[in-house]
Amino acid sequence: MAQSVPRTPTQSAAQYSQQAEKLSLATSNDDPSETSSTSTAVEAKFITPLDPVIVLADGNRLPAVPPAEAAKLNKLKNDMEGYNHSRRRLSSQSTESRIGAEDAVPGCTVKSESEWLDESSLNEPSARLAAAVPPSRTHPLFPPLPLYGPPSMLRNLQCKALRFSSCILSLAFLGVIVLGSAFTSIPLMFQHIGLRLTFRNPDARRPFHQEEVRRKSARRQAEREWTRQRKRRRSQSEEGSKELGQLQDDFQPTEGGPDRLMCDVGYYARRVGLDVEEFKVQTEDGFIITLWHVFNPTEYVPCSADARGHKSPNVFVDEERKAHSYQRKQYTDGSRRYPVLLVHGLLQSAGAYCTNDDDSLAFYLCKAGYDVWLGNNRCGFEPKHTTLDYYDPRMWAWNIRQMGVMDLPALISRVLLETDFEKLGLICHSQGTTQTFVALAKEQRPDLGNKISVFCALAPAVYAGPLIGKMYFKFMRVISPAMFRIFFGIHAFIPFMMTMHRLLPGTLYGAMGYRVFSFLFNWTDARWERDLRDRMFQFAPVYVSAESMRWWLGRECFARHKCILATREEGNAEDAEDEEAEQQREEMEEAAGRGGQEEKERMAWYNDQAPPFALWIAGSDDLVDGRRLLRRFQRGREPYVRLVHAKVIEEYEHLDVLWAMDSIEKVGREVRDVIWKTASEEARKICRIPRGFEEEEGMELVSS
Repeated sequence: MAQSVPRTPTQSAAQYSQQAEKLSLATSNDDPSETSSTSTAVEAKFITPLDPVIVLADGNRLPAVPPAEAAKLNKLKNDMEGYNHSRRRLSSQSTESRIGAEDAVPGCTVKSESEWLDESSLNEPSARLAAAVPPSRTHPLFPPLPLYGPPSMLRNLQCKALRFSSCILSLAFLGVIVLGSAFTSIPLMFQHIGLRLTFRNPDARRPFHQEEVRRKSARRQAEREWTRQRKRRRSQSEEGSKELGQLQDDFQPTEGGPDRLMCDVGYYARRVGLDVEEFKVQTEDGFIITLWHVFNPTEYVPCSADARGHKSPNVFVDEERKAHSYQRKQYTDGSRRYPVLLVHGLLQSAGAYCTNDDDSLAFYLCKAGYDVWLGNNRCGFEPKHTTLDYYDPRMWAWNIRQMGVMDLPALISRVLLETDFEKLGLICHSQGTTQTFVALAKEQRPDLGNKISVFCALAPAVYAGPLIGKMYFKFMRVISPAMFRIFFGIHAFIPFMMTMHRLLPGTLYGAMGYRVFSFLFNWTDARWERDLRDRMFQFAPVYVSAESMRWWLGRECFARHKCILATREEGNAEDAEDEEAEQQREEMEEAAGRGGQEEKERMAWYNDQAPPFALWIAGSDDLVDGRRLLRRFQRGREPYVRLVHAKVIEEYEHLDVLWAMDSIEKVGREVRDVIWKTASEEARKICRIPRGFEEEEGMELVSS
């Protein structure tokens, strides 16, 4: 490699200005009335060694860029200021937590900073959008994010061309899926008609048919009673209403009548005597995401609108948390609520935890005595960023790693700020578990584990299930990254789904949504309360990036390796080891001695900062393979992970852990108890004991 020629301060200043403009919000050629020096890139802040964000002159942030480009900006800035940092590391993180260590990800070589900066290609401007095409061969676990740069006439034209092509082709893809779901429904329809013609009730075969009938009757009776008492409530004196509101344990509904199928968690909370306030949270790369707080209105007064707004992008600022004492003014020690954060799955919002009336996990935990917070990932129902707009491709340049290392810490930090606790209980479903497992990895943000008292994973999505081999998923895996962009664009993934969500009546949209998702993911509503099914699909789908879906289904990512933190070769090695006889495996481990333990620690995904884990695995889940993850923990491949609870529910499918009619009995109560048992002694002294909790001896691994 040729030795680089030292730059003079003048040369460094010119190159720094060029690189800063390349990474800025807008170029100097734009309309001066729409841009200013405040939108210029100043430096790169490395959240992790592979996740730099750009800091603008006004303090705002731009999303992650390729690490080489970020390192070059910082290097030129230091050269311009006369500071030599040729041996300076990318971040202050320890060598153990840097993914640049080659043994951190076997088979992956990450270039050092000097190697990045010596590449001649980095000195060439990349004004054309074609330069941002992801390479055909990518990082074995996470693909590099493309660099789009500030807007220009050429880039805008190319973006419009890709939006047009993806609109046509993605709609055609969606149409094929809809037709496939319709054709597979025909046999079920004829079977249903045949049973009706022979005077049999097809619903009688459902596992909870009698309970469904009872609940439906009770719900209709409650709706009629609400209508009859509405006038009576209006005539009540104001003082009488206040006395009624002071009954803390009654959870008097403040909404009622027929279900209006609204995409509003507050509406469904008020139907069961609770309420919701909405917070806005800023991530470290400038996205504004939504956090819902579920509360009992008889004992908590919501914050002001200003207090619920987004704050600085910095996370876990202890001084700010100690000064923020709004909740402490309402709860005294001994009656405080222990905080729990719930995070949703792919193509869903956190409203998925609020669709089953009192059997909703969020409402159940709130009534049990927890302080419940519902976290939504970036974009969701309302894509919002501090500086970028919807049509800027940089708004959508993110995947599962950014959701894990930026969205999740921002949500946890805000909950701890509002509640003034050191830790919280974290509950995630499906993709929510993925982003958490990624974020806690020793190469990402392992220190996040110090803020979590227990991580409850529902239907954990770490290993792929057999469904990944379906034809429509294979299509997305075999096309090249460039072709993926042509089909699905560089913005939101099939945004037409959101348009239909807004335009179609709730009943029609719910029926179509269920049929399409059932066809795609091979699940049924057999264990759900069918009378509420349309409500369940009011909170899905949401906006996700095409880049994120490429991570899940593209040719070099999850669909290829079938694991979120291990390559396909490592997965094959695990399979071979699992096939060995238990006795032989134990003999090999004993003979290996300390060397074998060191090898396990080297190959482990997590270090000693990992929080306790608890798993609830759907035994009939074709989408993900939770049993394989359980085997990894049980066979000691993660020596630092403490598995406090594990349960396989054989009859459950992927969404049954949330929506099955007996999910509270089989999942919710255990989640309630596990969170309380793993909370610190200090927290338990100042918090109320969850309603229905029964103390048990020890914390044993439960596997069925």
